[in-house]
Amino acid sequence: MNSATLSDATTRSRIVSIVVHVLLISASVVMIYPLLWMLSASFRPENEIFTSASLLPSSFSLDSYIEGWSDLPVSFGRFFSNSFLIAILCVGGNVVSCSLAAFAFSRLEFRGRRTLFALMLITLMLPYHVTLIPQYVLFRGLGWVDTFLPLVVPKFLAVDAFFIFLMVQFFRGIPKELDEAAMMDGCSPWRIYCRVIMPLSMPVLATASIFTFIWTWDDFLGPLIYLNDMEQYTAMLGLRTFVDSTGVSNFGGLFAMSVLSLVPIFGFFLLFQRLLIEGIATTGMKR
Repeated sequence: MNSATLSDATTRSRIVSIVVHVLLISASVVMIYPLLWMLSASFRPENEIFTSASLLPSSFSLDSYIEGWSDLPVSFGRFFSNSFLIAILCVGGNVVSCSLAAFAFSRLEFRGRRTLFALMLITLMLPYHVTLIPQYVLFRGLGWVDTFLPLVVPKFLAVDAFFIFLMVQFFRGIPKELDEAAMMDGCSPWRIYCRVIMPLSMPVLATASIFTFIWTWDDFLGPLIYLNDMEQYTAMLGLRTFVDSTGVSNFGGLFAMSVLSLVPIFGFFLLFQRLLIEGIATTGMKR
């Protein structure tokens, strides 16, 4: 192959690369435009929000943030604190309960283990709405409606089969020789779980924590069903209060508080992104 042919091949490769990058950047702009427009709209005066599709407001104003935070009957800070409380409790409950269940399925030998694991996987195919009414009847009978308990307590009972399966697959990658060595040193299964498995499983625990936090923070249906008192509303329910069915809506406050509601998700992801990437790229023994 002569130099001219090599040069033509290199030129074509560069052109293809440029075209691919331009297409990807264009698609990214289209996908992120609504988010950027919402951010821009949160700094506009109320009468200019729907008058322009431009990302640059004619004038910057913080009135939407001030009004959105304090103009409701309950401060939006209360909604934030409720969401944080529920999300943190759900993260802790999911990590502890699902890791215990995954440890039992992956490291312990007991009768009916395979059958129970198969039944657990079957629950992945059940939509949330199928169990919604029975759960509501149960929680109402327990007197838990209009409290945080229906949103938090199930997380401590290993109800998320997806995370159990994820942790089982990760735990199976940790050699059982470590368990045997620990048992020779007199460790019980509980101490093996705490001293051997958990320290090697930080990536998968971080992955479960991130997704649990995001899904709990973004949950609208659960709080809508179980929470009636505005003092107990989450941030997602609080956003709904800006849109009035009578037609009187505060869209400026809605966009401003929507922007603030995204901050904890981005922050939580950035905090654990290293462990998340490590959980995808490596196994526990490569730490």
